[in-house]
Amino acid sequence: MCCRYYADLSPELRPIVEEMNRSPLVSRWHKTGAVKTCGEIRPADVAPVIAPNWKGERAVFPMKWGFSAKSLLINARVESAAEKPLFKDAWARRRCVIPASWYYEWEHLAGDGGRKKTGDKFLIQPEGESVTWLAGLYRIEEGLPVFVVLTREADESIRFIHDRMPLILPGALVNEWIRPDARPEEMLGAALGAMSCERISAEGN
Repeated sequence: MCCRYYADLSPELRPIVEEMNRSPLVSRWHKTGAVKTCGEIRPADVAPVIAPNWKGERAVFPMKWGFSAKSLLINARVESAAEKPLFKDAWARRRCVIPASWYYEWEHLAGDGGRKKTGDKFLIQPEGESVTWLAGLYRIEEGLPVFVVLTREADESIRFIHDRMPLILPGALVNEWIRPDARPEEMLGAALGAMSCERISAEGN
């Protein structure tokens, strides 16, 4: 799963933030809440997201993290997104990429009676990469764009932390992924799997 990520103002990500800041949507979002340009991004935050503009060309927009339903939905399973009523239209035509430096995950441990409990917090990113390109879906709610992060089964390298992980794309596929006429299922095999991780806080922090 993915419930928090971090974006710094690195040479790769700064131009993306600068492009987002030129979007007229920034002023509209500021009326409902602050737009996060860097730092730790949490559900319901508004952050830079890469998606096609009305011409179908790559652009950067401020989007809120989470689809509104009975509760805020922040993730969509890649295995079922094409069939789920809430996600299937976005899967077919409205895909996006969320630029991040890394994402966070909390270790899931078996507690008493087999119940899961939360363990330590880890920083996770693709091996040898400086940018973590999170694949997502977006839609429009009340005239403003919102997004979810797609998730998949975890790679063996981090399965000891959690059994799910975000769908992470190589940078070369970002433009292809967001094309409205692309076939997303044909790109899943190129998703990055091997991750590096770092324990950054002890249980409960």
